[in-house]
Amino acid sequence: MRGLARKHDVSILSFNSSDAYAEQSVAATSAYCRQVMTLPDLEPRSVAEKRGLQMQSLLSLHSFEHLQVIQRTDFQNKIDEQLANNDYDVVQVEFANMACYRYDSRGKRPLMILDEHNIEYDLQRRTAGSADGWSRQAYSSLNWRKLAREEKAAWKRFDGVVLTSGRDRDLFETSSSGTRSAVIPNGVDVTQFHPSTAAPDADRLLFFGANNYFPNHDALLYFIDEILPKVVEFRPNAKLTIVGPGIQPAIVARQSRNVEIIGFVDDLMPHLERASVVVVPLRIGGGTRLKIVEAMAKAKAIVATSIGAEGIDLADGRDVLLADDHKLLPIRSCACSRIRN
Repeated sequence: MRGLARKHDVSILSFNSSDAYAEQSVAATSAYCRQVMTLPDLEPRSVAEKRGLQMQSLLSLHSFEHLQVIQRTDFQNKIDEQLANNDYDVVQVEFANMACYRYDSRGKRPLMILDEHNIEYDLQRRTAGSADGWSRQAYSSLNWRKLAREEKAAWKRFDGVVLTSGRDRDLFETSSSGTRSAVIPNGVDVTQFHPSTAAPDADRLLFFGANNYFPNHDALLYFIDEILPKVVEFRPNAKLTIVGPGIQPAIVARQSRNVEIIGFVDDLMPHLERASVVVVPLRIGGGTRLKIVEAMAKAKAIVATSIGAEGIDLADGRDVLLADDHKLLPIRSCACSRIRN
């Protein structure tokens, strides 16, 4: 949006969180957007409300994500108001679940673009295989199929779809005809993320990302329980630092002398500069991981699963060390990759 705003008038309509950082995000976006409009958070207000909506979705032809969004008629009303009172050249919709709203213009029809950060049904399909308990597996198996039908139908309603990886485009092209697509890889601001001259802590491992995002939560549990003990056998002072919002109780319960929980931070950079290795042990994923390209821009050694590094043009042993099991990796010279202008 900052880039577009240099030559265009940009307005944003968004759900916004209800936490202490909501006002800061609006103020920051207002610095370059012509108009910033936000409505209260999309997330259910309680676990009970979320479970009720999930139960409702089981009896519906629609996915949970569709029902969660479509019930917010206040957002639809705001879309209608903006399209009625403004002649936009482009309307860009972020995430597939937001595609279920109507974007009917009464005047000049804008170009309609859908930005797919992940192919959501594929991400949920993978998640279904990792869900704990038969009830969650059954729910996820039903829900991702509904989501697939909705997401594929949404693609046909747009003039173009933006994807982040070649793998996602392959999935898109098997299901969609007549809609243009473009792969725009996730990037990083190299004026902000660049190698540091300070020496890192040799025993410091770093995982950063939102812990209330299930693939990240699953990855952390897997790494702490299965991988970190093997590392500690060889490096007793090794410490995993966890940075990011939404820390879950299961992670808090695993805090120890070898597991440090930081949580949400205003500035990731000090933690990234201190780390010797960034770990990306994802077993579920879609699109590409920003944490990979950000760690590369900082010239950090990266150890990841194949899914963690999926969709990025990387060479194992040169840009990243890939490992998908519990075996210790042989020592190889990989260490640092650097993104250059």
